[in-house]
Amino acid sequence: MPRLVLASTSAYRSELLARLQIPFEIADPETDESVLPEEDPAATAERLSIAKAKAVASRFPNALIIGSDQVAYIGSQRFGKPLTRERAIEQLRSMRGRTVTFHTGLCLHNSATGRSQVCGVPTEVSFRQFSDAEIERYLDNEQPYHCAGSAKSEGLGIALLSGMHGNDPNALIGLPLIALCGMLRTEGIQVP
Repeated sequence: MPRLVLASTSAYRSELLARLQIPFEIADPETDESVLPEEDPAATAERLSIAKAKAVASRFPNALIIGSDQVAYIGSQRFGKPLTRERAIEQLRSMRGRTVTFHTGLCLHNSATGRSQVCGVPTEVSFRQFSDAEIERYLDNEQPYHCAGSAKSEGLGIALLSGMHGNDPNALIGLPLIALCGMLRTEGIQVP
């Protein structure tokens, strides 16, 4: 079996990948995540997933490399990782009562053959109408500053939502495992 490499330093993605019970290594892709001019949010997520996987390919010449990236957006407005409480408050205020698309790009790159499988998995997340006091309480209890959209659906952030629609709940956390399992099987990896 070829080596499996996760081209990400995200603890969330690592935890998700560990669920598949396949040994893997982690590599920092050190990728520029800048948005290209006029680039569609979904295209950004998919382009960056490819870039991350290919960024570590020279270090792992006979491996299956997983790259993933997520962009949260409403129309042309994007919601990245807030990094600060102030920015998280701003994001949550602008998302309340609205539906946000979280588009997760996934790439499985075979560094031995140069072949890449790529897909995008969208999840529509509806935020309920919540008060500024609820935002403050949420941020006091959970600091989602490294989470696109400022709310962790796998944690207390679920209380801010009124619903979600998508094919894979793992995609919202950052790694679409259903799609990844299919890609791994295509490469001859048995899951489970």
